[in-house]
Amino acid sequence: MTGAGSALDQQLWDLVYAYDAAYDRAARAAGLSAAQACLLDALTGGSRSMGRLAVELLCDASNVTQLVTRLEAGGLVTRVPDPDDRRVKQVSITPAGRRVCRAVQRAFDFPSDRLGRLTGRERSQLSGLLAKLLAPEASSPS
Repeated sequence: MTGAGSALDQQLWDLVYAYDAAYDRAARAAGLSAAQACLLDALTGGSRSMGRLAVELLCDASNVTQLVTRLEAGGLVTRVPDPDDRRVKQVSITPAGRRVCRAVQRAFDFPSDRLGRLTGRERSQLSGLLAKLLAPEASSPS
């Protein structure tokens, strides 16, 4: 199964690369980097500390600082001291940031475009297979 496994591995990588490239194009269309768009998207659920953003975005705190500084300069986020611990900075999305975030989401048509190529039955089957692949403890094939 080495040959089939490696072809499937390549298809998965191709999907990841295509998804990432499409997201990058959508972010750039809104004047952002993909990392900036991800940070804005993370804030749509509410404010976060700089440290929490670093954990959620799987990046170094210094990267978050640079991203927040650029987004803050553009009026897309605000950064204020946490009322409970003034050493901690809370980051919030602004109304302008929400508008830009929605623009990225509208421009990011890769998932709907690709899933639209499948029938309802195929989408249901794919959903089940992805759930199985993404489950914490995957069961062994029978």
